[in-house]
Amino acid sequence: MGTDGARALLERAATLTLQTGNLLNWGCLRKKCPATPGEEVRDCIQKTLTEWSSKIGQDLNQEILEVLECTVAQAIEKINPEEREELKVSAKLFIVGSNSSSIRDAVDLACSALGVAQLDSVIIAPPPVEDGTSLSLEYLQPYWQELENLVQNKKIVAIGTSDLDKTLLEQLYLWAQVKPSSNQVNLASCCVMPPDLTAFAKQFDIQLLTHNDPKELLCEASFQEVLQESIQNTKAHEWIPLWLLRYSVIVKSRGIIKSKGYIMQAKRNAS
Repeated sequence: MGTDGARALLERAATLTLQTGNLLNWGCLRKKCPATPGEEVRDCIQKTLTEWSSKIGQDLNQEILEVLECTVAQAIEKINPEEREELKVSAKLFIVGSNSSSIRDAVDLACSALGVAQLDSVIIAPPPVEDGTSLSLEYLQPYWQELENLVQNKKIVAIGTSDLDKTLLEQLYLWAQVKPSSNQVNLASCCVMPPDLTAFAKQFDIQLLTHNDPKELLCEASFQEVLQESIQNTKAHEWIPLWLLRYSVIVKSRGIIKSKGYIMQAKRNAS
């Protein structure tokens, strides 16, 4: 019965921050077969929105919040400070509809959600470029500079990239003050690592990793669809996702995932 209350809050808020908490605490997701990354994101956002809206009271005089925090309380899991040294906290950040300045918000929210002072590594997926435009160093620079600032401020230990070919990775490496420590390669687009990329990465000690994320893990239309399905009759078309961060907490000695989740932020464009 909380949908009306949730809809009313959404119609008056300017920003929505959604946190799934630790997905390993979600019994329903645990039982499912591994989905594609895109299906998993949609699933997690939908379940979080549905759960959150069901707990919103019907009191429409409740406090109107500029920033709505949408979370599943029982799934939130902070890291025990005594265990921090044994854990590696890494994240991949997908910029959807915002600029480089939102990187700090994403990292701050991830640190806050997990109860840590810094993330061990952050990989940035190349922000979407306009049709007909190819990815260039000039386009990447403001995003990388924001990551460099966070390294200098000790919010991140190491930073990496995703889907850069040898030419672009070399350009970034030569220009950057804080060098990329890793580059992810999508195995859907190449079954074998390109030899020139492998040679360059080996020469400059850049770790090559693989991934299976689609080019757009969460697009505007997909998010609006999920929002509409989760909270009926809401003005979903007004909401634009800004960024999505996927984090994982790994036990270093055993290589097992202790925690995994998503954090995302969207803004309301009511014009």
